[in-house]
Amino acid sequence: MLSLRPNCECCDRDLPPENREAMICTFECTFCADCAEARLGGICPNCSGELVRRPVRPAAMLAKYPASTERVLKPQGCADGRAA
Repeated sequence: MLSLRPNCECCDRDLPPENREAMICTFECTFCADCAEARLGGICPNCSGELVRRPVRPAAMLAKYPASTERVLKPQGCADGRAA
């Protein structure tokens, strides 16, 4: 089950579970659409995987399976789409 992380790892923008601008890779690294496109070129800087739109969990299921509250932030920021 997806953890639905609450923020962009690059800019720390809030990405609530219903947000359709959240992008993830297969490891659930999470970025806003602006950072994913403009800064990362659609490639995860952590694993080099493709960034795709994160699905929205239905409200009834969100109540039963809440989103994560753990914020993840890259302290060095995100310069480009190459894995570190």
